[in-house]
Parts: sequence; C-alpha cells; structure tokens
Amino acid sequence: MRFKLIIALVDDHVTDAVLDASRSAGATGATVINNARGEGIKKTRTFFGLTLETQRDVLLLLVEEHLSREVLETISEVGKFDNTPGTGIAFQIDVEDAVGVSHQIEQLSEKVEERI
Repeated sequence: MRFKLIIALVDDHVTDAVLDASRSAGATGATVINNARGEGIKKTRTFFGLTLETQRDVLLLLVEEHLSREVLETISEVGKFDNTPGTGIAFQIDVEDAVGVSHQIEQLSEKVEERI
C-alpha cells in the first residue's frame, strides 16, 4: 500500500472542521502541531511589535494514495483556501515508506476497494 503525506496549514479556528471533513473523505487520523506562524506575499501588520495575525495549526495526514486527492480537495474546500487569500495552504508529497500503520491497512484496503 502506498501513501501520501498531506501537510495543511490552517487557521486554528477551523482546525477541528478540517479534521472532521478529512476523516469523512478517507483520512484515518492526523497529527496537529499548534501555534505555527506564516507569511504570505504581503508582510503581516504589527502593532507596537505585536503581530495582528491569527495563529495557524500544521496538520500532518498520512493518507492512502487513492484517497489523497479527495482529502486534499476537502481540506481546501472546508478551509476556504481558494475563496479567501491567506486562509491556508495544503499540499501532498509522496511517502517512500511508513511504519506503524499496519493496524490501519485492513480498514484502508476496504475503503480503497469501495472507491476504485
């Protein structure tokens, strides 16, 4: 079984909604790293040296490759990445090998067979 790693940077107030939606789309879990900060094309505004931006969370999702595109699109839709600039970004990369997911293989095999 082959996997993709989806990395999503989302505003912290939509993290739970994105996680719920990604699980519905086929993800079996995620790792959340809290309190990340990012900069886009425009420099962030400050007020006496304090940034006026929302906190972001980094979501790491190891997803079976046949399910990964749907999960990625779901994350984008729920996070409103394409509708509003600066709301977040998500991308996927190939995973050469993974351990610790053998207990999920049976469940993932059933999901993939249903979708193919």
